[in-house]
Order: sequence, then C-alpha cells, then structure tokens
Amino acid sequence: MNQEEEKMDVKRILLVEDNTNEIELILTGLEENHLTNEVIVVRDGEEALDYLFRRGIFKLRQEGHPLVVILDLKLPKIDGLEVLAQIKSKKDLRQIPVVILSGSREESDMMTSYNLGVNGYVIKPLDFHDFVDTIRSLGLFWAVVNQPPPGSLPSQSRELSDPTKQIMDD
Repeated sequence: MNQEEEKMDVKRILLVEDNTNEIELILTGLEENHLTNEVIVVRDGEEALDYLFRRGIFKLRQEGHPLVVILDLKLPKIDGLEVLAQIKSKKDLRQIPVVILSGSREESDMMTSYNLGVNGYVIKPLDFHDFVDTIRSLGLFWAVVNQPPPGSLPSQSRELSDPTKQIMDD
C-alpha cells in the first residue's frame, strides 16, 4: 500500500468545538490511545456544515464522511443542535454517528439531541483526568470498536461500488 492509499484509509474524526483549551484536552485524550485517526477540528457550526457538505474552504477536501462527529452544543454562528438537525435531515449524512460532547446537563438539551437522532450524549467532566479518560473511552469506542457506516472511508465506498474489484480480489 503506497502512502496515498494509506492516507485515504485513515479514519477521520470531525471535532466541532470552539474552546481552545477543550480542543487540546480532547486531542490529548485521543492521542493517548495512539489512534491513527486524523482529527479535523472546526470551531463553529458553519465550518462543520461546510466540511460535511464540502463547500467553502472544504470544497476540495477528500471524499468520504468522518467516522464520527464529536459536536459541542454551544457554538458560534450555528449552534450544535442546528448542526445536528441538518446532519440528520440529509439522506447522505444521516448515517454519520454524532456524539454530543457538552457541558450542558439540561434535560431539554439532551431530549432535543436524542429526538434529532444523536448517537450519544456525553457530559464533559470538570476534572482534568476524568475529562481525558472520558475522551479516551469515546475515541476507543468510535474509532476501534464501532463498525463505521459505509462511505466513511473513501477507499471503502469505491470498492463497494465497483463489483469487478471484488471479483478480482476474490
């Protein structure tokens, strides 16, 4: 496998978070698992939607969807609930797992998130070590244990759509 093919097989995580300190903590928690995931960090809801819809600065990004979207609720420009609603309302995006990672313990935020189709709701722990442990567990589950939806890896979707490739491989 050449370097370009290896790069295409990297499972991408989309992190939507506006707090620089929390971004660093999340990246630290993910790195502690030695996951080879590429983490795309966007800092507001508009950037998240631009990434997912491949528009604006992301119009030329690599094909395929992220393995999981880790989404904060309180975001500039477009809030996390609206981002979630747009993801889950689009046929080609709704299969992407979305996990809310929020400081909000509000029952209304949780209920709205689940009603919109969120795959998980995790409350950000206040303690540094608990926060890193939570992110480590979250990363392990979504990047290693969980089976990603079809189309989350570009090479996967290409192989599945080309029946001659499978015949030749068999």
